[in-house]
Amino acid sequence: MKQAGFFDVEERLARLSGLGDQLEAFSRTVDFEVFRPDLDKALAYSDGSKGGRPPFDPVLMFKILVIQTLNNLSDERTEYLINDRLSFMRFLGLGLSDRVPDAKTVWLCQKRLTQAGAIEWLFNRFDATLRNAGYFPMSGQILDATLVAAPKQRNPNAEKADLRAGRIPENWQDKPAKLSHKDRHARWTLKFTKAKRQEDGTIPSTDLAIPFVGYKSHISIDRKFRLIRKWKTTDAAASDGARLREGLLDKTNMASAVWADTAYRSKANEDFMEKHGFVSRVHRKKPHLKPMRRHIQRSNAGKSVIRSRVEHVFADQKSQTGMFVRTVGIARATMRIGLANIIYNMRRFLLLERINAAA
Repeated sequence: MKQAGFFDVEERLARLSGLGDQLEAFSRTVDFEVFRPDLDKALAYSDGSKGGRPPFDPVLMFKILVIQTLNNLSDERTEYLINDRLSFMRFLGLGLSDRVPDAKTVWLCQKRLTQAGAIEWLFNRFDATLRNAGYFPMSGQILDATLVAAPKQRNPNAEKADLRAGRIPENWQDKPAKLSHKDRHARWTLKFTKAKRQEDGTIPSTDLAIPFVGYKSHISIDRKFRLIRKWKTTDAAASDGARLREGLLDKTNMASAVWADTAYRSKANEDFMEKHGFVSRVHRKKPHLKPMRRHIQRSNAGKSVIRSRVEHVFADQKSQTGMFVRTVGIARATMRIGLANIIYNMRRFLLLERINAAA
């Protein structure tokens, strides 16, 4: 095997570009330097006056988190693949002889950003970039939520009761190592399958209920560009509808219409939207033990054509980033889901820019 030379590496990178390197497109279109002020504030690295090894560049570390989230990687796998893949090194601006952050450094970066609550700043920073590029929220907004899986916790019933009540189980309190590995915020819920039509054309009256543990990602997207504008993370058992009144609506949207499924239909939500100038396009529920009126069926069908666009967002996120929480606690789950939302907006931004360039 011959020794690789400089031009061999350049030829391989050119080949990767020709095959469509998404990370190269990110570097071309997204200005990662806009995140630097928030990263500097959150990471608060030392200025080096006391000596020691200099810290890694904050923007470099954020780009590593982008790679990690985009490919649904653990910290150890992230370190390995950065050393292994030319496309990752090019995205990070690293050469073959440059030092690569290890798994512990990546973990510490995530920890500092989580403790500082920086994910909200970073999301808003990129949202400002989208607005400066002309992608203002308009034509109304669409709300929905999806479940995000987390590792299952094997706890006795007594400990489960304590966790549901917001208490730390007594036998955990003197075991800090065990406490740090137990997720006290993830909750169990039931996920209902979509009932399929039988051979005779009828639909079963009951669906399958599948136990599910983890968190829930709530989002509001604008109807025109399908960009995520507002988001929130809760445990999996939290109600979808109540989140509408907790800051999930985007008041900067240029149109007042709000689309959502029947989980968001309640008198409290309807009154809230009317009071704050929103126009409800929320699906109406079927009356209990009564057939739904034909005009309501037609109305819901028309709303579904628009509301279904939010399902494409979740499908894209789950196919690209996996949307699986590997960490412990809702703070880190919020960080993970927030990064996935930023990366979705980045990918959507690339698509919108290509469409505009071709027009």
